[in-house]
Amino acid sequence: MEGPWSFEVFWRWLLGHANCILRAGTPEVAIYDDEDLHWHIAAEEQEGFFLVQVLRGKRPMAELWVAPDQVSYVQASPGDAEGEFIFELISETERDRFAAYVFVLSHGFTPHEDGARQRIH
Repeated sequence: MEGPWSFEVFWRWLLGHANCILRAGTPEVAIYDDEDLHWHIAAEEQEGFFLVQVLRGKRPMAELWVAPDQVSYVQASPGDAEGEFIFELISETERDRFAAYVFVLSHGFTPHEDGARQRIH
């Protein structure tokens, strides 16, 4: 997989692939997908954050607030299990570098002719 990508490019792509998320989280917490749940991703920034929710029907079961100003870039790698692709949203300073957020999807993505990203199945 190529990369790294900007947060904006990744987030715009992720909006179209919410149903492909297997799990998402931070170093402290992970939210897992289930067949009776669905993911909702906010397209608009709200007070400096983007919202990721797991819903059962219309009822929120879990949510994750992503702070784009904490993300220096996004990198991707194959997952541990077959068919998993890990997207790490990296926070980098002069002293530290860590995955502030992690999204695991059922597929990766590649460049499209216009520079946007498209899915691979």
